[in-house]
Amino acid sequence: MKQATRFAVQKSWRLLMLDMGLDPASVLALAQLPADLFARAEASLTPGEYFRLWQGMEAAAGGADLALKLGQAISVEAFHPVIFACLCSPDLNTALARIAQYKQLIGPLRMTVEAGPASTGVTLACYGHQGPLPSSLAAAELVFFTQLARLATRHRVLPLALSAPTLPSALAPYEAFFGCPLQAGREIRIVFSRADACRPFLTENAAMWQTFETSLNARLSALAVPATVAERVRGALLQLLPAGLVTIDDVAARLAMSRRSLQRHLREEAVSFQDLLAQVRAELAKHYLASSAISPGEIAWLLGFRESNSFHRAFRHWTGVTPGAWRHAQQTTAH
Repeated sequence: MKQATRFAVQKSWRLLMLDMGLDPASVLALAQLPADLFARAEASLTPGEYFRLWQGMEAAAGGADLALKLGQAISVEAFHPVIFACLCSPDLNTALARIAQYKQLIGPLRMTVEAGPASTGVTLACYGHQGPLPSSLAAAELVFFTQLARLATRHRVLPLALSAPTLPSALAPYEAFFGCPLQAGREIRIVFSRADACRPFLTENAAMWQTFETSLNARLSALAVPATVAERVRGALLQLLPAGLVTIDDVAARLAMSRRSLQRHLREEAVSFQDLLAQVRAELAKHYLASSAISPGEIAWLLGFRESNSFHRAFRHWTGVTPGAWRHAQQTTAH
């Protein structure tokens, strides 16, 4: 099965962080992610960035139990479209099977569901990350599935068994939440009784599910279409520019290929690296000028220009006007 390499940033993430008592700006800074991530249209994260976002939330939460705070803050409006759609299922077994099918649209995790005559087990594995996972991630997944079942059935569903590779430092609050011991194990795993797995969802809505299913299948099908090298270069540049990394060698290293191989692929796609760099810079410059009060000098730095004058000349070449004039025109049009 093809794995997603980028994951859409949901506007609801910011709302969820606020409900958890976290400052989204601090989270992004601690995760070393762009400050405008939640405001940017069609923003996305690589697997590595996804895990960094979790680490940023952990750091912002301090000693608080992040996974439990997440469980307390979960609400329908904060759900990813996949999860919201799965609430339309007739029962937990069906919802879990649907989530497993579309899980890769949410984040870099693989999900396996085993529905048996006595119980239903869910196992999760992560990909695209080296080193230890954020300690709260496994616990958060277990909290989420438990809370999903409770929210949809309006019943205090109690898992039969729970395991995670890394356990929270304080187990008592978690075991009070689950009503079940949380044990150390090689996998992230949760098991529900057959009675709870088949318990009717009060949120069932077959007509709404059919509406969601069409768009979710379209997004899933898009994963089967490999990204062009030009698209991968654009994605890499969006990550590298704020760090001042703008050369083809920087991008080749990020894409794990040689400079020569990258150049060859771009020639085959009839596009040059410098053209892609200019396109990405122009798009980001317009975004920063239109949606923030960042000064042109700061924007120049964010786009990897060593001097503000170089940015001004480039922007005039792209648009025919200076950054200041372009921003003024946008503000005038808005009013």
